Amino acid sequence: MASATYPVVAHYYTLQGEGFWSGRAAYFIRLAGCDVGCPWCDTKESWAIDGHPVVSIDELTAAAERANSSYVVITGGEPTMHDLKPLTDQLKTAGLEVQVETSGAYPLTGSFDWVTLSPKKYKPPVESIYSQTDELKVIVANRSDFSWAEQHLAQCDKSVRPVLQPEWDSPHMLPDIVDYVKQNPIWTISLQTHKYLNIP
Repeated sequence: MASATYPVVAHYYTLQGEGFWSGRAAYFIRLAGCDVGCPWCDTKESWAIDGHPVVSIDELTAAAERANSSYVVITGGEPTMHDLKPLTDQLKTAGLEVQVETSGAYPLTGSFDWVTLSPKKYKPPVESIYSQTDELKVIVANRSDFSWAEQHLAQCDKSVRPVLQPEWDSPHMLPDIVDYVKQNPIWTISLQTHKYLNIP
C-alpha cells in the first residue's frame, strides 16, 4: 500500500521559536497551501499548494527520527487544509510528540499532543477548534487586536495558555503589549525568538 503524501514547503530540525514551547528542539514540517491571506505573513511562499515537493509520511517520519527529534511541529501555510490523520498517526506510532499550529480556518484532523490556535481576521476559526486548543496565540499589530484576542479567549477552555505575539513589522506595539499583559496577567508574551537567533 502506497504511503500517504503531502505537498511540503520545507522540513527541518531547529528550535521552536514561538509560544509556550519556545526554545524547545523541534522537527518542523511546513505544509503547502493557505487561503487565509494575512498581508503580514512571513511565509507567503507557502500559500500556493502546487509547485512544492510531494513527500511521503514515511520520508517525513524517517527524517524526524534521523534528527533525533522527539517533538514535531506541523505548520504551514494552513496545515488543516489537509487530512492530517495519516501523518500524525505515523509520527505518533514512531513515538514522537506532535504539535500543530493553525489559524483554525478548517476542522482539525489527526491526533495531537499540543494544538496552537492563532486566529486570523481574514478567515475566522471554525467553532469546533476552540475546545481542542491548548494554546491561543494572537498576533498583535494594533490596539484593536487586544479586544479581538479577548473575544477568542472567551471561547476557549479555561485551561488554555493565552499568549500575545507582536507582529514582526509592528515593533511600536511592544510597549502597549507589555502594559496589557501587566494589566491582564492571564496573558503572556511570545516573541519570535528564531528571528533573533537567525535560525529557520
